[in-house]
Amino acid sequence: MIFQENETTELKRIVVDDIKKEIIAFANSNGGILYIGVDDSGNITGIHNPDETIQQIANMVRDSIKPDITMFLHYETLNYDGKNITAIHIQRGTERPYYLSKKGLRPEGVYVRQGTSSVPATDTAIRRMIKDTDGDSFESIRSLEQELTFHAAASEFSQREIAFETTQKKTLGILNHDNLYTNLGQLLSDQCTHTIKAAVFETDDQSVFKDRREFSGSLLKQLTDVYDYIDLRNQTHAEFDKLRRIDNRDYPESAVREALLNALVHREYSYSAATLISIYPDRLEFVSIGGLPDGISLDDIMLGLSVCRNPKLANIFYRLQLIEAYGTGIQKIMSAYWRTGKTPQIKTSSNAFKIILPNLNADSRISTEQTPESKMMEQVLSLAKTQGAVTRRDVEDLLTVSQATSNRLIKRMLQYKLLSQQGRGKNTRYTIAQ
Repeated sequence: MIFQENETTELKRIVVDDIKKEIIAFANSNGGILYIGVDDSGNITGIHNPDETIQQIANMVRDSIKPDITMFLHYETLNYDGKNITAIHIQRGTERPYYLSKKGLRPEGVYVRQGTSSVPATDTAIRRMIKDTDGDSFESIRSLEQELTFHAAASEFSQREIAFETTQKKTLGILNHDNLYTNLGQLLSDQCTHTIKAAVFETDDQSVFKDRREFSGSLLKQLTDVYDYIDLRNQTHAEFDKLRRIDNRDYPESAVREALLNALVHREYSYSAATLISIYPDRLEFVSIGGLPDGISLDDIMLGLSVCRNPKLANIFYRLQLIEAYGTGIQKIMSAYWRTGKTPQIKTSSNAFKIILPNLNADSRISTEQTPESKMMEQVLSLAKTQGAVTRRDVEDLLTVSQATSNRLIKRMLQYKLLSQQGRGKNTRYTIAQ
């Protein structure tokens, strides 16, 4: 037999540390055979103890390569001209990329076969292998960084008396079945690479900065730190109704909380750009990466439809009692501004989602008088309470308005969770929301 190195054949005279790289490269590529006891020129030098050689290589593989690759290796002892050689047959693995456990999922730890050489994989190649193996779900894909700590997350779980050990991490999706951290784990870790940039501006545009900060670390830590940053600047203004003092904050605390949670839970984390929070004299803006999911419109979101981009992250926030239920955040934001005379705005593009909270104290004090719209809403609620339910035609007759106006009013009351829809088509009725 003639031995010659090529894309699927590697020759080694003796067992050396580089054998691990060759095995990884074959498993990450199209497989191959590694011969021990044959020099680079194809000359058979042989090995003295094939069983000991096989055991030595098996130990190296078990201790130094992740994920577990042993099932894709087959060892064979061959004899040529009275000399023993060991053949290691390496199949293409199903959990690529394989890597040196001490180096991690980085080019210096991941190798691929290129011609007759085993070379470090590029970052792009590593990400492509991960995606091919783990699928398109960002949360479930293996994190490129495996040296993760969870001090902030452990503290949050501990405060709520929820276990946060290996079993729970697997159940939540922080660890996969090979005990490797996923991207979800990376988001919750102290080494999270995604950040939030916050800025306070002197004027209603971005011409003059008063302050700016960038928040990093676990998303759970960012949530707390950013809320405190906004809360410190959420000023309280006092007004008097005769002898009674009324304190009004610039922004309803519940609206700030829900907007911040929305920016963290629903953003697209496969992009590295930071979430942006801007505080102006007249408004507070939250801009997160990622537009609406395919097939979902802004009207759907306003009516309470929830298609969660990061369901595992949302589940963790739910378990930590940070969110109460899926799909209610936008309605809570709108309800927080009920009867204030101001309405939050939501703007979307193909790549971004923006929530704008108006400053209730920006131009004038909060009006104690009802707006025309709120007066009409209270009339509708009164009729619904009396009759048990109302129809669109009831609203038209009650308020002496057009069909279009009654539809807009009912839609707004559904958004504010003042009414609940019962039935469809001609049988549609609206009852007071519970």
